[in-house]
Amino acid sequence: MTPHNHAKPGDYAEAVLLPGDPLRAKWIAENFFENAVQVNSVRNCLGYTGTWKGKRVSVQATGMGQPSLSIYVHELINVYGLKTLIRVGTCGGLNAKVKVRDLVIAQGATTDSAIVRDAFSPFNFAPIADFGLLRDSVERAEKAGMRYHVGNMLSSDIFYHIEPGLTGYGRLPAHGILGVEMEAAALYTLAARFDVKALAICTMTDCLITHGELSAEDRQSSLKEMITLSLDTAVGA
Repeated sequence: MTPHNHAKPGDYAEAVLLPGDPLRAKWIAENFFENAVQVNSVRNCLGYTGTWKGKRVSVQATGMGQPSLSIYVHELINVYGLKTLIRVGTCGGLNAKVKVRDLVIAQGATTDSAIVRDAFSPFNFAPIADFGLLRDSVERAEKAGMRYHVGNMLSSDIFYHIEPGLTGYGRLPAHGILGVEMEAAALYTLAARFDVKALAICTMTDCLITHGELSAEDRQSSLKEMITLSLDTAVGA
């Protein structure tokens, strides 16, 4: 056990989905898992283990932002022995070709976070996804006819920029950044550090270019493709 997790050794499967929102973790367990069992509730960051297509899998909420995610990911890897970690979240759109409801599969994750930057000085470390998970998820998305994009994601520590709209992201949109979220770069950095597999898949729910966005109800229903794709990728189903 840890200060943030009261699960016992063996309570988690080796593959886990990582939503930020604890209620999304609960929704995933209740709507996708068979035989779901809650394994963690410390600070209401809920964790569950069940099966998907006959294979054991877990889901654990991480909270918002890279500092919070880093705590849970570090412990899941080093205390509970997890080997495959897939972030499932939402993102804002920074590229006109990414439409609301599209999936963004993060090949790499640019960041403004000191968590990554300060750990590697004088170098600029480039956090990237596990290629096997990336390739598998793309092939599955293609076969299923899902609308998806593969490329560079921005993991930002800032939600409310001083500069409004796209201005707050400087030159990044002009250099192919597809969307913005708040966790993937730290996930990829820790996965590299501890030699495990990681991938981030996000649904674009609000566009900073067109200002189109999903309602809370539509957002939940639109996440079904992302969760199914992520579960299949996580367990190799």
